[in-house]
Amino acid sequence: MARFLFSKAISKQVFETALKRIIPVGLAVIALTLLVQNLPVQQKKSRLDPNFGYLPPLEMKGGDPYIRALMRTISASEANDPQPYSILYGGGQIGDLSRHPEQCITIVSGPNRGNCSTAAGRYQMINITWHEKAALYHPQPPGIMFWKPYSFEPEFQDAVVYAWLSDRQFWGEDLSKLLQQGKLNKVRKILSGTWTSLGYGIEDNSLTGRLPQVYQKMLKEELKKAA
Repeated sequence: MARFLFSKAISKQVFETALKRIIPVGLAVIALTLLVQNLPVQQKKSRLDPNFGYLPPLEMKGGDPYIRALMRTISASEANDPQPYSILYGGGQIGDLSRHPEQCITIVSGPNRGNCSTAAGRYQMINITWHEKAALYHPQPPGIMFWKPYSFEPEFQDAVVYAWLSDRQFWGEDLSKLLQQGKLNKVRKILSGTWTSLGYGIEDNSLTGRLPQVYQKMLKEELKKAA
């Protein structure tokens, strides 16, 4: 009996000692994980254009230069920031892009004042739109057995939007062909229900009227890269 109690006491002491060592390590791991998740996402740096603001290159490689120029024009109007891939509606930044941030930020002006928006990233996609389009176009969909959210990393934001804009059936038009024909304003009108700052929508901004010039500048750069 005494031997059993002694053994039990030692076991309890060993357990408590181990617990004292494990807890600090566990807390350190959690703290490190949170720190890493909130570190700024490394993005290509963009210089400030005196006329159009920030016009950073895309993270994705290759593709139709006309669609690429359109994507950069959309982001110039929707997320004009040196780090557009991690920007939230209202101008805040998010560090963890392993998934759409889904933070609903209160709208303080415009026709939707008082509501909130989950718009995020280079193309200011709200969470519902992101999940819908990622399910159709994301190049790395989650596995069936072990579900995980669609990555919101820069290259995947580009990939999803590129595939979406290239989907003739969805838009009812070949956007690239229209752009090659010089019909940018028609394309802007088609897209204005999705990206309302492109003109023909309800939320023009200071850059809306200069988007044709932005597009021409972007197209020149993209055609040069593709040559």
